[in-house]
Amino acid sequence: MRPGEVLGEAWGLYKAHWRHLLPVAFVVYLLLSLFVLLLAALLGWLGVIAGVFVSLAGVFWLQGTLVVAVEDVRDGRADLSIRETLSRVRPRMNTLGVAGILAAIGITLGLLLLIVPGLVLATWWLLIVPVIVLESRSVFESFGRSRELVRGNGWNVFGLIVLTFLILIAVGIVVGLLLALVLSPLPEWLEQYVQNVVSNTIFAPFVALAFTLAYFKLRGEREHVSVPPAA
Repeated sequence: MRPGEVLGEAWGLYKAHWRHLLPVAFVVYLLLSLFVLLLAALLGWLGVIAGVFVSLAGVFWLQGTLVVAVEDVRDGRADLSIRETLSRVRPRMNTLGVAGILAAIGITLGLLLLIVPGLVLATWWLLIVPVIVLESRSVFESFGRSRELVRGNGWNVFGLIVLTFLILIAVGIVVGLLLALVLSPLPEWLEQYVQNVVSNTIFAPFVALAFTLAYFKLRGEREHVSVPPAA
């Protein structure tokens, strides 16, 4: 697996299917963000704490939904509606949420311990979401399965992570400046909220594409499974 090749395919699919992927990301992220705001409004500081955990789980829920969407468009067309996409991932939401919280805690602790352990865990666990969604693995099985698929390709996977987020940072700066200009008449809190929703809607599908394509490639290499290339 070569990071540049994966990112090239991800960009090709993004350009071809953004009309399908962006609405999926928008619906999921909007619902999550509104729920987090509602928790804070109704429960005060307890709601804020609960919102942190919901947000952590929500990252994995969003990526899980997009994994389904990515698998759907790999043949060159989108067959599932947004409702059907959400229905496909719904049975795995609890597993995704728990795995997301555990992974976030583990990686954060690793980063606090001289940084390197956190980066190693982030690399090993990169494929947790596609493993849960596409292989129906349990929480703890998904960690081991992801590590198994990454084994022998650690540097390539780490390179993919670094390149993906460098791209997101560069593009994010430009998008952030444009949104700040457009949204400047709004109150500051509303401007920040809209920026977050728009940014996540734009960027999350690309991340899901890159990491899901990496899953297919690594699985094909390790298990000698014939995985058709993205159309």
